[in-house]
Amino acid sequence: MEITVKHITGMAEALLPYQIEFRRHLHRRPELSNEEFATTTLIKKELARHKIKIRPLHMKTGAVGLINPGRKPAVALRTDIDALPISERTHLPFRSEIEGRMHACGHDIHMAVVLGTAVILNRLREQIPGCVEILFQPAEEAPPGGAERLIREGVLDKPKVEIIFGLHVDPTLTTGRISLRDGPTMAAVIDFDLTIIGEGGHAAVPHRAVDAIAVTAEVIDSVQKIISREVNPMKSAVITFGKIKGGTTRNVIADRVQLSGTIRTLDPANTRHVPRLLKRTVSGICRARGARFQLDFLTGYPVLANHALVNHILEKTYIKLRGKKYIELTPPTMGGEDFSFYLEKVPGAMFRLGIKNKKIGADKPWHSPEFVADEKSIFHGTALLALAVLEYFKGT
Repeated sequence: MEITVKHITGMAEALLPYQIEFRRHLHRRPELSNEEFATTTLIKKELARHKIKIRPLHMKTGAVGLINPGRKPAVALRTDIDALPISERTHLPFRSEIEGRMHACGHDIHMAVVLGTAVILNRLREQIPGCVEILFQPAEEAPPGGAERLIREGVLDKPKVEIIFGLHVDPTLTTGRISLRDGPTMAAVIDFDLTIIGEGGHAAVPHRAVDAIAVTAEVIDSVQKIISREVNPMKSAVITFGKIKGGTTRNVIADRVQLSGTIRTLDPANTRHVPRLLKRTVSGICRARGARFQLDFLTGYPVLANHALVNHILEKTYIKLRGKKYIELTPPTMGGEDFSFYLEKVPGAMFRLGIKNKKIGADKPWHSPEFVADEKSIFHGTALLALAVLEYFKGT
């Protein structure tokens, strides 16, 4: 029996109430990166419910399902599962029940889409010539992230994955639309911690001390000139200091200031170059002011670069679903995503899924405490992913 578009959309429509219930359960009980214990338990329960084989992992959180294990070739689908440390400020009847935690980036939508896709493909497993691996990945929001750990578990090697699909909701796209982009789409992320070390003293005699706060102010100002004067303006880069802590009281010169920041780049050369410029700038200022410093670069994410071949499969599939006019070009963003680690190993692509619906307030940006997603997007994402996997196998 030939599997038609109408057949898949019918299955996706029938599954939608189940997926919404699953999504709302997750939304009520969000869990932070590397703490997704109940989320993992629920995912495994649903995979088992649909008789999808669960792959054993050494990781404490996260889950992997297998459809047709042992068959070749293999395709992977990936969703992230963690929430954010944000207090929800929506009026949803299923809003977060845990203060200070919220699915404010749409990972609950991602999970619902990927689970529903897995259910459809598993029901059609006898007509699928290869293996489908479903990755429920923890800790996307907390570098170094969970992608590298899953890769070390061998998820791309056993089975040997040929291509991988991912998705991310987009509150700037109307529900049902998607956007695609070949090549660099999301930035490399290099997080860093910086401590400026001076000498404390009395506020009335600053010449007998080394004011770490004054040195820090000079560092913050000068570092921005790296971007404006030492980076090619045609090749995007940004440095942001997001946290600063220093000083004890108004009349004491601080002996140290701690800062946390992030570097974002879309160009691989800048990924190497900008951290060196940061260190050079901090070193020069501290030496000039008699201060010292400690600079630690943390493990980050590489540039997320989509493969044109996989995007073509998604585009071809979506045209069958809705038509070319509902596909937009994804603008590059300086946000980061550890889906990029998979793309360094195998061809793949992450598409944007529209969730925007102003009538229900679904137009707030990612990471907003007022973030809302149109749940009708779950149907569109599920139908597209299921058909894209079948389209790939049809061409193999």
